[in-house]
Amino acid sequence: MALSIPTDQIPPGMKAVHVGAPFLSKTFDELSSFGSKKVFVLANRSSAKYIEGDDTKFINILESKGMLAAPLCTSIGMGGGEEGLLQAANDAYAADADVIVTVGGGAVQDAGKLIRLWLSTKGSSGDGSSATCTVAGLQAASNRDPMPPLPPQVAIPNSFAMAEATHVAGLTTAAKTKSGAAHSSMLPTVIIYDPALSAGLPDWVRFGTALRGVEHAVGAMTHPKSNEDIRTRALAGLTILDDNLKKLVKNPECAETQSNIYVGGFMTIRALNTGCYPALAHLIENHYSARFSVHQGSCSGILCGRIMDYHCEDSKDYQKRISVVLGDGDVSAARLVTDLVAMLPAVRHEHAEAKVTDEMLKEFTQWMADNHLARLNSLSPKKFGGADDIYGMLTKPLEELGSNID
Repeated sequence: MALSIPTDQIPPGMKAVHVGAPFLSKTFDELSSFGSKKVFVLANRSSAKYIEGDDTKFINILESKGMLAAPLCTSIGMGGGEEGLLQAANDAYAADADVIVTVGGGAVQDAGKLIRLWLSTKGSSGDGSSATCTVAGLQAASNRDPMPPLPPQVAIPNSFAMAEATHVAGLTTAAKTKSGAAHSSMLPTVIIYDPALSAGLPDWVRFGTALRGVEHAVGAMTHPKSNEDIRTRALAGLTILDDNLKKLVKNPECAETQSNIYVGGFMTIRALNTGCYPALAHLIENHYSARFSVHQGSCSGILCGRIMDYHCEDSKDYQKRISVVLGDGDVSAARLVTDLVAMLPAVRHEHAEAKVTDEMLKEFTQWMADNHLARLNSLSPKKFGGADDIYGMLTKPLEELGSNID
């Protein structure tokens, strides 16, 4: 049975979430409701074929109606690289775009939020005609109080990373560090998930992004600031994800299963975003991804079970509830998540598969300790003494996960 997003799960500021809807007609319905006249569209390269090419495609229809603000932007790379993002922001600004449509994965969805933020600075000093976007400028824009209205965003994901369901936007700087901005106004206005856009996705994207939903549930369950309402919502989403991930392995192109995974993933990220963002694993994995250019799905595959195992004694009651949802309350949650990862095609689970060496890990964990130790300790049920603790956590052999649970 196809599921839908419960009304009470849609956050304030978000107009609608359409799951399983045909994106073309639904997008034009939403653009009409906004009165949009200059539409700036971003897509990752793998999604471009679905929206551009002939008179029946989204971009071509926009152009025929005189609504396309600028040529389709496909410059946003994995992790939201600084150069491509800033160029896109400048292009949208120069085109005087009044709405952003984002088609694709998490980097594209986050880029759309940041571009909206930059567009909202128009007229803030002089006529703004020569404004050039910078990372510092975006961060300054996110700190304005009061925040001016942002142009709307129609987010059309093709996978399950769920960046479009949050008010946070990440980017990877030219120095290979993770940065970004956050503000409640940055939440996309409308989400449309059409499983037709997921057709033919590589396994590492399809299953890697679906795994992120499990990661979000773990973070919401074990975060020091979580509460019973958040945990209940996280477990409800995790229940949907566990059931449908196993179905997806058997039939990766099933539209109903993919829509249900979208619903479960939306529920877990919204639980996490209700006072618990970022989670411990988010912080570590975001920096791991930026440093080593590893897709975040594989970051979860490599690190999620290891991080859970590190604080399992201090979060054992919550991890026990995760174990029950994953099918066996007598087995550690870290073990069950690791076993789930092993089922998922093309999702990496060892550092070596991502070409991350032991020496690279030592440098990384020292950098994390030098720059983020206090924040790590604020997010972790179990404190870290320093780089050695972080290194030991990230390098524990997978076969030993759960061995310290009675």
